[in-house]
Amino acid sequence: MATDAPALRSIEDATARLLSPGSPFELAEEVVLGETMAVYKNRAHSLRELLEGSAAHGDKDYIVFSDGRRWSFARHLADVASVATAFRERYDIQKGDHVAILAANAPEWILSYWATISLGAVVISMNGWWAGDEIRYGLDLSQPKLLLADRRRIERLAEMEGEVGIPVVSFEDDFESLRTFAPSATLPTDPIDEDDPCLLLFTSGTTGRPKGALVSHRTLVAFTMSSFFIGARRAMTEPPAGEAGATLAPFPLFHLSGSMGSTTATLAGGATTVWPMGRFDPAKIIELSLKEDITSWNGATTHMFRLIDHPDLEKLDLRRFSSVGVGGSATTPELLRAVAERFPHLEGSVGSGYGSSETGGLVSYANNAMLRSAANCVGPPLPTVQIKIVDEEGLELPAEGIGRVCARSPLIMLEYLNNPEANAESFLPGRWVDTGDLGRISGGMLHIESRLRDMIIRGGENIYPAEIENRIELHPDVAEVAVHGVDDREMGQRVKAVIVPNQGATPTEASIRDFCAEHLAYFKVPEFIEIRREALPRNATGKVMKHVLEGAGENAFVEE
Repeated sequence: MATDAPALRSIEDATARLLSPGSPFELAEEVVLGETMAVYKNRAHSLRELLEGSAAHGDKDYIVFSDGRRWSFARHLADVASVATAFRERYDIQKGDHVAILAANAPEWILSYWATISLGAVVISMNGWWAGDEIRYGLDLSQPKLLLADRRRIERLAEMEGEVGIPVVSFEDDFESLRTFAPSATLPTDPIDEDDPCLLLFTSGTTGRPKGALVSHRTLVAFTMSSFFIGARRAMTEPPAGEAGATLAPFPLFHLSGSMGSTTATLAGGATTVWPMGRFDPAKIIELSLKEDITSWNGATTHMFRLIDHPDLEKLDLRRFSSVGVGGSATTPELLRAVAERFPHLEGSVGSGYGSSETGGLVSYANNAMLRSAANCVGPPLPTVQIKIVDEEGLELPAEGIGRVCARSPLIMLEYLNNPEANAESFLPGRWVDTGDLGRISGGMLHIESRLRDMIIRGGENIYPAEIENRIELHPDVAEVAVHGVDDREMGQRVKAVIVPNQGATPTEASIRDFCAEHLAYFKVPEFIEIRREALPRNATGKVMKHVLEGAGENAFVEE
């Protein structure tokens, strides 16, 4: 688009200036886990360094929760030191130990996160929406030494098979004694290496079972630096818009957007984040925005549509907003249009990052011009990140060739915990990681063509059909099943199951949903169920052709 060319040139100029010698984002080459790659030269070397640096922000609010509780940076630092001391002295948490957190968003989650990391221990970030079987699997995989949970999840532990087998700390009943355990304590001083693990993020794979992406202090520091780089470049290439108030933090803390973005990067930047509790309610968010002077909204596509479409939006002075952004899901053309309509001064400012737990949260970033140029454009790679497109044999393809998107950077995960098969499948020589996406590079920009693993993104939550299919196949009335996503304006996608019953069986939609809900989190339970009598369309190798079920193609395979 010719009208966007000056903006794109200014981005190139800004990038060169920000990466120049002597700048905060200056690059250097170093060996990372045996591979030479670019790194940010002027960086912290552990998350504890970032935490210590937060003392400079003093009495400014760091986290504010919708139930009225708030922590300044100074109070947060003191409470983290107390909790860390209690972890060590009460539960013998040492460097390298695993501490699991299973809870809804709450201040105790954030205090536990920083306390664990300051000890050099590893946060096991368990999905708060999991059912009993999923919780059991997460505990068995990660083998934590301590479990911190809220009452609702503690009740859910009863659904699991077997005992928990480790101490369980209730946020509501036990945590206050940890927060006040050692009021004058200081942070631990045990040495932490950049490549020490600090966080386990659960993702999913083609088998349908969650996998644990283990990331390091280096990963989160690099994520934070890249986030700052994006902000600095935007400041140099886009006109100022609105005032700098607080930032909305609607993401679950067990997601990378919550733990790495809204918790870690904001602490390092001295920002105030406001956390709504309970179900996402746009009316309450708007009231919270008025009360806490929120001028930056960030969330999944579904969050943004619910806010933008709500009639109470007129209560806000929208001209004061400095940004409206999307994370955890794709930025759609319709959302760009809706933001421009409601926030005219922000037209042209909405961008979107691309990444995953395995790639440390950030691979590339597309500004508004890039998003408008092509809906599947996710921008050029960020500093320190290399990308390449490979074929099925792992050979790099030339520009415009469509293949598997691979990335390498200091942000890449250490490994999938206790999963050598998945590591062998995902890692290429040289610590390149296969993202599982199909894409191409055009003009230096990465374009995502499709997701190889048929992932469904519902309201920013990643859902893999295989896990749901594996459950439904156990239903006594089901002969075949295929699960895929259905496009939805608000949620991005919703889950649909296509079922072929056993001969003579008459399963109902309600019975299928109830069967799923017994072992799957609610967001994985199919909202749409199609019961058909004809066999599912399959190719010559026996795989279900989901594009046919979705209406995106015809079944050209003829059985003989």
